[in-house]
Amino acid sequence: MTRDFAETYALTILTWLVGNEDLLPLFLGATGASGDDLRNNAKSPEFLGAVLDFVLMDDAWVTSACDDTGLAPELMSPARQTLPGGEQINWT
Repeated sequence: MTRDFAETYALTILTWLVGNEDLLPLFLGATGASGDDLRNNAKSPEFLGAVLDFVLMDDAWVTSACDDTGLAPELMSPARQTLPGGEQINWT
């Protein structure tokens, strides 16, 4: 997966999240982000990674986001791994 694809995928999920009246307040509360942060950081790969981290916390959120956006749910984890901070850590 390319970084450009992962960023576009995550930006689509962010757009979905902003339009979700139930989850957006949870995201803002969990991350401490504000509305200004959403606008100012929408293209930040690190911020987009945080968006995917949040949505990946609940399978129902993944399913809902992907159903509503037409994105493939099986690509959310690989997209997250492609963005900064999502690398698999190998302790051996």
